[in-house]
Amino acid sequence: MLPYARQSVDESDVAAVAAAVTAPYLTTGPAVTAFEADVAAACGGVPAVAVTSGTAALHTAYAAAGVGPGSEVVVPPLTFVATAATAALLGARVVFADVDEATGCLDPAAAASAVTPRTAVVTSVDYAGLPGDVEALRRVADDAGALLLEDAAHSVGTTWRGRPVGGLADLTTLSFFATKNLTTAEGGAVLSPSPQLLARAAAFRNHGLVRDPAEQRWPDEGPWHQEVHAFGLNYRLPDVLCALGSSQLRRLPAFVARRAELSARYDAALADVPEVRTPHRPADADVAWHLYAARVPEQDRRRLFEHLRAHGIGVQVNYVPAHWHPVFADLGHRRGECPVAEQWYREEISLPLYVGLTDDEVDRVCDLVRGFFGA
Repeated sequence: MLPYARQSVDESDVAAVAAAVTAPYLTTGPAVTAFEADVAAACGGVPAVAVTSGTAALHTAYAAAGVGPGSEVVVPPLTFVATAATAALLGARVVFADVDEATGCLDPAAAASAVTPRTAVVTSVDYAGLPGDVEALRRVADDAGALLLEDAAHSVGTTWRGRPVGGLADLTTLSFFATKNLTTAEGGAVLSPSPQLLARAAAFRNHGLVRDPAEQRWPDEGPWHQEVHAFGLNYRLPDVLCALGSSQLRRLPAFVARRAELSARYDAALADVPEVRTPHRPADADVAWHLYAARVPEQDRRRLFEHLRAHGIGVQVNYVPAHWHPVFADLGHRRGECPVAEQWYREEISLPLYVGLTDDEVDRVCDLVRGFFGA
């Protein structure tokens, strides 16, 4: 089976991990600090806090933003459920807003209609690597007195109007899962230009512990003393995985370039198949493509999916709209709330895209798609 996604690990990555395994610190050591600096450098110099997953990054970012009972978070439904679930777990009300028909990213007009005086965060999701309309979404968030969060799980390596993802919003979350643009196996990061938000994120990922005597309520307890002023969790990413991440970051430009080549090859091979809509390519972004998200007529999507799987092609659908999950249905959400996202889901099929994919393999996939549609 040709997979739909696969990590790219080479000898330099293995050497970095081996060195970390034999170092004095397996976790909470210098490789974590180095990785955070490397992430920041790749994201325009915006400081980063490493965490254990992209989901942990979202949970941490929402906590840093003060999301909780009584607050609302605006989220597009065309995303993995974690983007919404982590806000709900903190007690917030999730408000789903529809997506732009061309990009699949949060529609600023829909977001503007969704905000209320209780909105704490407007969350934009970089679907398939495409950034949302950051400028328009920034105005929506600012007008609502809310923070703008960019869920950039798909888009590390993307630039928007010459600025790298990571410094475009008040808070940015990254994912380094095995299928992402670079990997630490599991892992993620929170970035923010705000020292206050970053400090809250750093505390939350470490149980909320306060070790600075100047900030403690009872600093005279002893040199061992630490306090918890606000609840947090253990979301610490260990040195071993951070070492892998730093090694992968050195290869990120090559990863982005190869994904661009593969995506362009798909575009060219499928350009004359009228049933296939290839991904939108914005003029103001240099996209680090995470998915090759094609769209086909909804009546054909399942049959094409099964046809490709039967021929050994690992395709996927991204995503079941978040508000369709029973957990959100039980909270009162209904199908039909976000018709553009729902129609996108009915048509979407993700073709294989990863650095190790060969040109011949892309051609094989395209031949099967073309044959299915009689092209």
